[in-house]
Amino acid sequence: MPLQSLVADPRASRRNDRQVDPRGRCVVYWMQRAQRGLDNPALDAAVTAANALGLPLVVHLGLVPFYPGANWRHYAFLVQGLDATARMVRQRGAAFCLRPYPGHSLIDFCRQVRPALVVGDENPLRVPERWRQIVAARLGVSLFTVDADVVVPSVYLAKEEWAARTIRPKITRLLERFLVPGDDPVCRVPWPFGAEPESHGTDESALAAMLAAWPLDRSVGPVVRWVGGTPAGLARLAAFLRDGLAQYPRRHGLAHVPEGTSRLSPYLHFGHLGPRAVALAVRDAEAPLEARQAFLEQLIVRRELAVNFCARNSDYDGWRGLPAWGRRTLEAHAADPRDPTYDIEELEAARTHDPLWNAAQTQMVRDGFMHNHLRMYWAKQILAWTPDPGRAQQIAIRLNDRWSLDGRDPNGYAGIAWSIGGRHDRPWAPERPIFGMVRAMTLASTSRKFDWRALVSQVQSLPPA
Repeated sequence: MPLQSLVADPRASRRNDRQVDPRGRCVVYWMQRAQRGLDNPALDAAVTAANALGLPLVVHLGLVPFYPGANWRHYAFLVQGLDATARMVRQRGAAFCLRPYPGHSLIDFCRQVRPALVVGDENPLRVPERWRQIVAARLGVSLFTVDADVVVPSVYLAKEEWAARTIRPKITRLLERFLVPGDDPVCRVPWPFGAEPESHGTDESALAAMLAAWPLDRSVGPVVRWVGGTPAGLARLAAFLRDGLAQYPRRHGLAHVPEGTSRLSPYLHFGHLGPRAVALAVRDAEAPLEARQAFLEQLIVRRELAVNFCARNSDYDGWRGLPAWGRRTLEAHAADPRDPTYDIEELEAARTHDPLWNAAQTQMVRDGFMHNHLRMYWAKQILAWTPDPGRAQQIAIRLNDRWSLDGRDPNGYAGIAWSIGGRHDRPWAPERPIFGMVRAMTLASTSRKFDWRALVSQVQSLPPA
């Protein structure tokens, strides 16, 4: 029954050919990308399977300090939500077990608790996808993964989409089916009292001690103006619905207006909020239809286009991930004079001649955030100042992944591929120096979009984080 229900679940993908172990004592939910206890389709699937088997459910979260590109800033934000997640999981009748490095192994955990089957969540990036492949091969029971961080499951978009215009009708046809509230089912068989597997503490002091003991890159510190976790994400969403959504079509391109965007991307990146819950809250909000549609276009169509890019293009963060026409035109203009040029150290320190670019970089370094429109301009100027376009792409990825709270994310890789190589865009004529047929952005053109001087003034006036 649970195997049949998971096979029938349109979000679930079977990862190996193992069967349910009839001697299993529980079901394990391997929590990774979807780090929340509510509106989590992967957790829902695990609860449903446990109920069908008449078994308890335990949630396993194994944290490691060596995720590529992650640093103290990212981990500090991530762990701020763990205590709330543990409470929400337990309120649903499941056990919660945090196993940090070096005792993080899911395989070892499963040997201890002896599950009948394991349910995990999907992630399109290559490192976590490789982890899922390794675990699937080594587990002695069925492993299913569930697409919990998109509205329309990626399995319905089997090929790489060319642009928003090609993915939009496919997503639109499926929205009525998938944009529906989750029921957050509760376990019918609670974990036996007092028998919860040994877990690392999730209170603030225990998590701080864990991070202090880890060999993290501490050159990038936490941002005190951001608080991680589902409760903070829900508060941020409520503030946006109240103060920002109605004006979203007019404001979202204005990088100097702080309330112009939702600022939900870190919560979506770390799985503290699910896109389905955000989309439903926006859809049902008391705001003009135009505003709700404009935001849902970004949250669902554009965001899931980025997920599709990373899921279906193995070189999403490399030169071959750019479209052929973009590579050709950039290569044809690679020898065009650049004046000035900057190396990565100068760029990271915001030492350029461009006051807007410096403000954008400073904001990202200090606050872990950059407005999306500004990030496009920021990446394109790196191309303009770097003789090798492939090197420009890698510099942009390196800086964004290092300093942005929402770095190391499909949105970032797709956005940089768009900015530098024309991915999800089209060739633009006439050709320009350096950019060729890739869409260019200059300070003059950007100044027509928003008051860049106001943004520079804001960045300069705020104290360091």
